[in-house]
Amino acid sequence: MNGPNKAIFLDRDGVLNDETGDYVWQPERFVVSPGVPGALARLKAAGYFLIVVTNQAGIAKKLYTAADVLACHAKLQAACGHALDALYFSDSHPSASESIFRKPDSGMLEKAAARFGLDPAQCWIVGDRLRDLQAGARLGVRGVLVGHTEAVAGGPHAADLAAAADIILGP
Repeated sequence: MNGPNKAIFLDRDGVLNDETGDYVWQPERFVVSPGVPGALARLKAAGYFLIVVTNQAGIAKKLYTAADVLACHAKLQAACGHALDALYFSDSHPSASESIFRKPDSGMLEKAAARFGLDPAQCWIVGDRLRDLQAGARLGVRGVLVGHTEAVAGGPHAADLAAAADIILGP
């Protein structure tokens, strides 16, 4: 190992797969967004670890199980050539303020940083919500907001993961 590693932290729903307006937990309704496999391959080729960090409050709400989340993650990995190095999810309820793993807190990112020996200054987080970028900011990780759900003044914004990869990889 030669020095600290770098990673792209990826929110799941709305970044890697289509956001359907409700909880996405059934593998048959889990659709990997266009351009995602190619964008992940480009980031991987540039030397980044690819780490999913997703809030899955539907587990705490008893709408689905951790096994359902893992089945969706297996479909995601298969569609992306098993490019993802780790997939973390927080099953905490949104009202569970004690959870350090639920974004906007940074517990999932900290866990990955320790596991992969990451240098936060060389990492990025790509998300479709302000809370994703806030989780990254707590560790000094730069963020790119994708989609059209929330506007953030001053930060990079991209239409989708492929456009975010263009920003991250530069000219």
